[in-house]
Amino acid sequence: MNPLLQDFNTKYSTAPFSKIKNEHFKPAFEKSIQLAKAEINKIANNKKLPSFKNTLEALEFTGQKLDRVSSIFFNLNSAETNDEIQKIAQEVSPLLSDFANDIRLNENLFNRIKAIHDDKSNLDLNAEQDMLLDKNYKAFVRNGANLNKVDKEKLRKIDKELSKLSLQFGENVLAETNDFELLITDNEQLKGLPEGTIEAAKMLAKEKEKEGWIFTLDYPSYVPFMTYADDRKLRKKMAIAFGAKAFKNNEQDNQKIVLNIVKLRHQRANLLGYKTHAHFVLEERMAETPDKVTEFLNDLLVKAKPAAEKDFSEVVSIAKKDCIKNIQKWDGTYYSEKLKKKLFDLDDEQLKPYFKLENVIDGVFTIAGKLYDLKFEEIFSIDKYHKDVKTYKVTNNNGDFIAIFYADFFPRKGKRNGAWMTSYKDQWKLNGENSRPHISIVCNFTKPTETKPSLLTFNEVTTLFHEFGHALHGMLANTSYPSLSGTHVYWDFVELPSQIFENWCYEKDALDLFAKHYKTGEIIPIELVQKIKDSANFLEGMATMRQLSFGLLDMGWHAGESPETIKNVKDFELKAFAETQLYPDVAENCMSTSFSHIFQGGYSSGYYSYKWAEVLDADAFEAFKEKGIFDKETATKFKENILSKGGTEKPMELYKKFRGKEPSVDALLKRAGLI
Repeated sequence: MNPLLQDFNTKYSTAPFSKIKNEHFKPAFEKSIQLAKAEINKIANNKKLPSFKNTLEALEFTGQKLDRVSSIFFNLNSAETNDEIQKIAQEVSPLLSDFANDIRLNENLFNRIKAIHDDKSNLDLNAEQDMLLDKNYKAFVRNGANLNKVDKEKLRKIDKELSKLSLQFGENVLAETNDFELLITDNEQLKGLPEGTIEAAKMLAKEKEKEGWIFTLDYPSYVPFMTYADDRKLRKKMAIAFGAKAFKNNEQDNQKIVLNIVKLRHQRANLLGYKTHAHFVLEERMAETPDKVTEFLNDLLVKAKPAAEKDFSEVVSIAKKDCIKNIQKWDGTYYSEKLKKKLFDLDDEQLKPYFKLENVIDGVFTIAGKLYDLKFEEIFSIDKYHKDVKTYKVTNNNGDFIAIFYADFFPRKGKRNGAWMTSYKDQWKLNGENSRPHISIVCNFTKPTETKPSLLTFNEVTTLFHEFGHALHGMLANTSYPSLSGTHVYWDFVELPSQIFENWCYEKDALDLFAKHYKTGEIIPIELVQKIKDSANFLEGMATMRQLSFGLLDMGWHAGESPETIKNVKDFELKAFAETQLYPDVAENCMSTSFSHIFQGGYSSGYYSYKWAEVLDADAFEAFKEKGIFDKETATKFKENILSKGGTEKPMELYKKFRGKEPSVDALLKRAGLI
């Protein structure tokens, strides 16, 4: 019996991970696609006149089994993968691509939706229904519903190829990350490294049955090494390995994949009547056009560049005191940390004892409770996909069930780098029932060692708050339709709930709730809080330039009119980075070949949205600061107009309902110290 094809008769209908085996996935995909097709054909071939209820609403609730199977499988492929799962992913992705095209190219179905759309002015639809109709109509048109038969087949072929290339890209990056390790056997080479980092490296070597200390390209290992290791040659070795992922002309090389993805995306956009892939993507974003995005990025570049160059000269000058004449990328983090120590007498090692992971988790829960009336209770009665995962039941102050929350904090072999939020089940309303979501965050934090608990760097603290902000967007969803629920919003709006939540990390009233010394229980001293605030804009010019460089590279790949003329990935990248480059280039390194956000994730033509959302979050947090960071009225307005509304209305309309005005870029420039 295949557990994925049964109703989940578990508490809260959670996924029965312990019963699911790899061999269940492919048959579950095949069967659930078949079921979903039958549901869709029934709607498309309905003899009754098309109505919102018998077409749009009916379509919205088709394929629910397929949605659950897909969410479980692809979440595991990111967080707990193996060779077998990766092979299945390669096999099922074309099936899913075909299925998606079967829907979007179904003429009967499109004709029904078009008839409703054409009659829209005579229908008494509320804002959410109007958005659902508009979104579906555009989804069909933007996926080829108006194409002729020959072009529809071309589109199918392109989509199938793109889904395979994107998967292969991600697998290559993960394999390259896992393939590298730096084994140190001479403890002289550990100089400068914090005790906790050394202990974690020793533990990893022990796990791998080796003598010495092992460092990897996983962030909790890589970042402290690059920040503190005195051995410049080893920093260089690590930096080159990190930057050379999938750029070695070996079996796991991504250069051809990048060029193929870019060409196919461009062909697809042209086929659908768009000038470039960026024009296609941005039609459904707050930014609207590539010109607006480029203008936005270049405008920030003009404002940030003088600050970035000043920051860089300060890092260079401190490196010169160490007789480093030509500063390189592998010196950047190391000397930035020395500069920070000099300017603010502050480093992560001073802060880490106050940020024990369990305390920070309690902190985000407490802050969410104060703002949004939520309670989090760890429960042990539901299945998890790995023993490290923590599971929580979320309720409100009245005891109503709000969500299930999964949290997965530590790196391991089958888990990709970075941090993300995802969903195992969306929220929706049907037949009088408000079906609640199952939300997950996945991070890669420093593991506990034999002598120390997991102590987070301040950057890891802000990462946890960031992902938890996304999780709140998912958990507090309160909409009728799953495709408009939670984080199903424009990509340049989705970062607002996550980025605004980071602001609480810098506020004394919030830090006092959870920043307690893991040994003594002492609350973080006011002078350390002040140093955190004072250093918040440390090297902000350089940080802004880095983000802008990624945004400009993304637009370079996707807003150009003839990607088929690009022959060399590295040469193209250097041109895109020309205006933002501070450090000398490293010949062995290439960003694009491991730029998973745009070649595997959903950020193609959308990387600018991190900066765009910073404008929103800086402006929105001003509202909290005006009345107090725990002001109930402001929090309720944010919850009711932003967090619970998902994609039911245009983002700018929702923002104005919360703030009373459009956001101002000045709030960001002021916060970042750029004006």
